[in-house]
Amino acid sequence: MSQDPEVLRLKAEALEAEAAAAEAKAQAAKARLQAALAAGGNPADEAPDTGDAPDTGDAAANGVEPEPAEPESLEPNPLEPEALTESADVSEYESQVREGYTFEGPTMTIGAYMEDGVTKPDTHIRLPLGMLNRHGLIAGATGTGKTRTLQLLAEGLSAAGVPCFVTDIKGDLTGLLEPGPASDKLTERTLAQGQDWQPQAFPTELFALGGLGNGTPIRTTVTDFGPILMAKVLGLNDTQESALSLIFNWADANQLALIDLTDLRAVISYLTSEGKDELKNIGGVASSTAGVILRNVAELEAQGAGAFFGEPAFEVAEFIRTSAEGLGQISALELPDVQSRPALFSTFIMWLLAELFQELPEVGDVDKPKLVFFFDEAHLLFNDASKEFLNQVVQTVRLIRSKGVGIIFITQTPKDIPDDVLAQLGSKVQHALRAHTPNEAKKLRETVGTFPTSPLDLEEVLPSLGTGEAIVTVLDRKGRPTPVAPTKIWAPAAVMGPASDQAIQQSLANSQTLPRYKDAIDPESAFELLEQRMAEEEAARIQAEKEAEAAEAAEKAAAVQKKEQERLAKELEKEIERERKALQKEAERRQREAEKEAERQRKRREGTIDQIVRSAGRTLGREITRSIFGTRRR
Repeated sequence: MSQDPEVLRLKAEALEAEAAAAEAKAQAAKARLQAALAAGGNPADEAPDTGDAPDTGDAAANGVEPEPAEPESLEPNPLEPEALTESADVSEYESQVREGYTFEGPTMTIGAYMEDGVTKPDTHIRLPLGMLNRHGLIAGATGTGKTRTLQLLAEGLSAAGVPCFVTDIKGDLTGLLEPGPASDKLTERTLAQGQDWQPQAFPTELFALGGLGNGTPIRTTVTDFGPILMAKVLGLNDTQESALSLIFNWADANQLALIDLTDLRAVISYLTSEGKDELKNIGGVASSTAGVILRNVAELEAQGAGAFFGEPAFEVAEFIRTSAEGLGQISALELPDVQSRPALFSTFIMWLLAELFQELPEVGDVDKPKLVFFFDEAHLLFNDASKEFLNQVVQTVRLIRSKGVGIIFITQTPKDIPDDVLAQLGSKVQHALRAHTPNEAKKLRETVGTFPTSPLDLEEVLPSLGTGEAIVTVLDRKGRPTPVAPTKIWAPAAVMGPASDQAIQQSLANSQTLPRYKDAIDPESAFELLEQRMAEEEAARIQAEKEAEAAEAAEKAAAVQKKEQERLAKELEKEIERERKALQKEAERRQREAEKEAERQRKRREGTIDQIVRSAGRTLGREITRSIFGTRRR
């Protein structure tokens, strides 16, 4: 079956490069042998490095494939007798591995293939940089070399111009600041695994959460951290997490910025005291729930987490930088004493990933990632995680690759990672696993089940791997897993351990980010605004009380006045009644007197009339009588 000419050309160039590397190894070994024989020693003993090995550049020292060189005649290497037999007799599976790890586009070499415990220096295990945004896993028991693999990958990415972020759990990744020390033993070992090792330092920016350690402080606000991540940090159950989300929503609706834990505590206290009626229409927060949240916030603050929340809030774009020489910046976040606050540290790292997802633009599939994020001690992230939190993690891991970001989790076994997350990890570097107990044997079987099918008995191979050896499989450019390859991991080019104090201080002095984030600021936020609001409410309450007291006093005065008026009215009515009665009595008296007077007058008149009548009668009688009797009138 014919192959694509471009593929054949790439394979030819790869073979030419491998031939050149083999020639260089042979020349160096020959020089060491001659020096050893001249000194009367054993050729297998260590000999001084003569420096005859050609310099193929820093890119080759860090896993990036060198430019193809013209092949030269090969000479036997007395220190590596197996090299000739390996090149002359390549097994069928090794051929599959060679073909499976030959990619188009930029790659990074992480080691040499091993077969039956023998290193095959001419068969390199490479990672296609364009597939690193499909994420990956570095796993293995303690002491098997996971941190060195992490360092090697970070160095290779930096050499390829890809920025990366590493979590420095043990504090020994600061060694990236200094070139590694050369030695004859190291040179011999690296040549035996097909690596042209050269010491090199890398542009490394040191960071620290909240300034707890050496480096630029990384802070964020409580509002930006969000209720779901905060619930994970506080260890809340589903009910308490819902209550916390309600509190965050209320703060947002009322334009109350939650900058630090003091602000969060102030809002919770307000909503369970003076402002307890604020949330009644949407369910409210039970006093017991608020009490649990407040106690957990106080406990978190007692652990020193208060320094992580504040301003200026860190901009994650600071991680995506390259040096003037085109090397990607390595951002090393120091995590001291991580075991005492595992949930806090792991959740804070998850926040960084979420911020990257929110801030970075969509780029789709690219030749190499914009940033690779190494998450050490990843199992801490998932311990006691709520369902909602795990959903957020899965969503971030699934979608962030479209932003050109790759995530590499580092933990002991793949089973430390939830299945939904593990399913998103395309590249796997599995260091040795032990099976001394039934539980460890079960984990070993489960780990083997996460690898593609191969003729290798991984249940036998994995426990037998030495330090710096691993089982590797990655995705090719078409998304297919490569053959499972036992690999001798190459040596990092920088110091494998903590850097010197001088190198650390020089890095801090030259930091581009430290001046912007060094000093914390305390802006007006929820705490101050609520204090102001409560002060205003208190003043209004006092004013209302005064007004109520004044109104009550006025009411009492009015009541007294009314009562006095009623008393006066009653007295006036009584006086009027007395006057009326007096007048009535006087009128009656006068009426009686008038009646009496009238009666007297009547009687007087009647008496007078009677007299007149009697007098008239008498006169008339006399007249009549006289007239009758003839007497004359006098």
